[in-house]
Amino acid sequence: MMHDYTDDTEALADEIVRFARWRTRLDPIPLGRARTDEELTQLVGPTVTPAGIGGHRALELFRDVLAPSCLSVDYTKYLSFVPAAPTEAAILFDLVVGAFSIYGGSWIEGSGAAHAENEALRWLLDLAGLDDSAGGVFVPGGTVGNLSALVGARGAAEARLAAEGRGRPDRWAFVTSKTAHSSVPSAARVMDADVIAVDVDDRRRLTGPVVAEALDAHGDRIAGVVATAGTTNLGVIDDLRAIGEVCHERDVFFHVDAAYGGAALAAPAARELFDGIELADSIIIDPHKWLFAPFDCCALLWRDPDQARAVHAQHADYLAFLDAYGDWNPSDFAIHLTRRSRGLPFWFSLATYGTDAYADAVQVTLDLAVEAGRRIEAAEHLNLVWPPELSIVVFERVGWEADQYQTWSEKMLEDGSAFVVPSRHDGKPVFRFCFVNPRTTIAEIDQIIDALV
Repeated sequence: MMHDYTDDTEALADEIVRFARWRTRLDPIPLGRARTDEELTQLVGPTVTPAGIGGHRALELFRDVLAPSCLSVDYTKYLSFVPAAPTEAAILFDLVVGAFSIYGGSWIEGSGAAHAENEALRWLLDLAGLDDSAGGVFVPGGTVGNLSALVGARGAAEARLAAEGRGRPDRWAFVTSKTAHSSVPSAARVMDADVIAVDVDDRRRLTGPVVAEALDAHGDRIAGVVATAGTTNLGVIDDLRAIGEVCHERDVFFHVDAAYGGAALAAPAARELFDGIELADSIIIDPHKWLFAPFDCCALLWRDPDQARAVHAQHADYLAFLDAYGDWNPSDFAIHLTRRSRGLPFWFSLATYGTDAYADAVQVTLDLAVEAGRRIEAAEHLNLVWPPELSIVVFERVGWEADQYQTWSEKMLEDGSAFVVPSRHDGKPVFRFCFVNPRTTIAEIDQIIDALV
């Protein structure tokens, strides 16, 4: 039977552990390459069959064909989108989480896991300046985090209107900037709500006065305001204090999307950039981006967990038993019931290396962005489009059109030299570095700059 632990299972376990250990110590890590579905079908053949192909053969195919056909986001010259650089401790502990089959939705079923996750969440809450009554939960990613936060904002607005003896509007809306992450309008669509995307200032920031104008214009339709602490394309942090003060004055829910940028809170030198984040009612920070955790791991932080629980907790006869054991069921704080204890690898890495090591690693990437900006400014064939913000550097290749950007990027990918893909800024093609891997070196940046000549 397939659930029996046999001699073959023992051999397969040894083989898998050896493979995982090989990958964690692999240096240098190759970029990998994308293959077409037709190529993969030809190379792999059928794998899901009535009799099975056996674990050894399946692992062989994954090792030799499927894994190399995926890009390694922890490759040191993977600088597009928002990469990842999980620590060895976090990667290895991810194996343990799977091996233990922990259900992470309730306290009674996963109290030890929830306790450890809450320790990691407490560190993030402290970095953001939220008090001891605040709490949070780990969800799959920023999209689910933002959706859960917006649902919480709507619940708070409904409760406020009900307390005032007023009904809800025909259609809710959220105020955010035109540079907000795509997950914000996506979440609003799921909720059948509108997004009022307002203009940013000359520094590409959402500001308090503009938010106030939007609140004046749309009144009780507004369920919440979404600011960004580290926009994906430029790394810009909105004017969090001014926005937060406007929201508090008007009793409007204030959410901060810090999925990418919030990690910089770990570096003491960057903390002042986030002035006002402590005014937020909810925040998301993705440890799988810049805090060295494996996919998938987003921290959703709540100023008032009871308010979140009132909106998200699921109720059913078969669930009533759970409430008798502790008052912290992680499933109560976001849009989920079944959940993996996805915060455990992050917790294990924090516990292993200590928070000082995290501060140092984040600072390394902040410094790397500054130095890369200097190198780009000094290169005659490049033009720095935007001063480095957080760990993002945006620049253009002088004289190139969009198709030349695309061709160069495809060649670098095909060669396994780098993963640097074009973006756009003010309608023009640009390149964009996003540094989250402290192993990336300035020598590697020089290689990319030289390859653009």
